[in-house]
Amino acid sequence: MFLSFGAGADILGREYPVATLSGPDTVYHEHRLAVFPTLLTNLWFWIRLRATQRRVLELMGRFQPDVALSDYEFLVPRGARHLGLPCLSLDHQHIITCCRHRVPLRRLPDYWTTATVIRLLYHRASAFMVTSFFQPPVRSGATVKLVPPLLRKSVLQRSPRPGEHVLAYQGHPTFRGFFDFLKEIPRPVMVYGFDRYGQDGNLHFKKNSEDGFLEDLASCRYVVCGAGHTMISEALYYGKPVLSFPIKNAFEQFLNAFYLESLGYGRYHAGLQPGPDLIPSFEARLDEFAANIRRADFCGNQEIFSLLDRFIRQKSLG
Repeated sequence: MFLSFGAGADILGREYPVATLSGPDTVYHEHRLAVFPTLLTNLWFWIRLRATQRRVLELMGRFQPDVALSDYEFLVPRGARHLGLPCLSLDHQHIITCCRHRVPLRRLPDYWTTATVIRLLYHRASAFMVTSFFQPPVRSGATVKLVPPLLRKSVLQRSPRPGEHVLAYQGHPTFRGFFDFLKEIPRPVMVYGFDRYGQDGNLHFKKNSEDGFLEDLASCRYVVCGAGHTMISEALYYGKPVLSFPIKNAFEQFLNAFYLESLGYGRYHAGLQPGPDLIPSFEARLDEFAANIRRADFCGNQEIFSLLDRFIRQKSLG
């Protein structure tokens, strides 16, 4: 049984039994996490929280699960803890709280704030499996397994190929000069994530299509995107360097971009006005980035499946 809300419920409902609930959401505007609109959007969720929690407990009581699995989610771990049910959180976000990071001093307030929010709202599971393309030290005493990324079957079915085009993707509203920046790239750019179709100079706006997107990703020269973990992980699995623009005020995105650059897999730009030297300096290091990417493993599927099987059978990751 799946408990979900929003787009997740719509997608899962095509194949599985889904109980639809309300859930917290995040609002983005012009490549920034919009704090006040996010609080306003989630007001009704918090008002209805007790009723929603009662419904979760009723559904669990009826279904009688042996274990619960959660993907960085608020309701299920709380319901599982109330019922004494083992609950595994399988996500990337808990890398912030379950691991140690040496971030720049100016980022420490964001780091501490984000870690506090995660511990208060999303830290009720009994065990954690953290997927990540980077592997920082795990905090002592943490009930956590750190594993390489979990990849879609459709990603694994394709092999990377050398190409000269660039793939650009943004999953949230981006900064105003993004298209102008892409036009400075001296290559064809396949652009996904926008409600636009057709060609504008070197920009080729593509319709949303998993097959088309993965074909362009597997055959591109490099990727321009935000700093979402899934997008970066899939690009690295195909051996593609990444030029990342992390969303403002979203510490997880900064952390992904920070490690991307620190490990030599690409670069990130924290501002919303990239300078004219960014593309030439990035392209000058493409071979260096690709060589670094080839030394790492970006697919943790078999290890993840084995650990999931152990958790379901033994009710722990130990």
